[in-house]
Amino acid sequence: MNINHYFDNNVVSIGFDSKQGPVSSGVMAVGEYTFGTSQPERMVVVHGAMSVKLPASDDWQTYPQGTEFNVAANVEFNVKI
Repeated sequence: MNINHYFDNNVVSIGFDSKQGPVSSGVMAVGEYTFGTSQPERMVVVHGAMSVKLPASDDWQTYPQGTEFNVAANVEFNVKI
């Protein structure tokens, strides 16, 4: 398992490799962040809400608890918590 800290410890993730590929689970403090991807990612909002601006969009979309979205590989996207 890998534990990663980002943005002055405001974002923490725990990652591991499963039979289906890499998996991570993270926690984010209130704030605005820019993330980059190296592979396609499926993001699931487990608690609270996340506003996201994907690279192909000029608009922010809010994903509440229980929803998910996908991010392509090799892009940057913005998140507001």
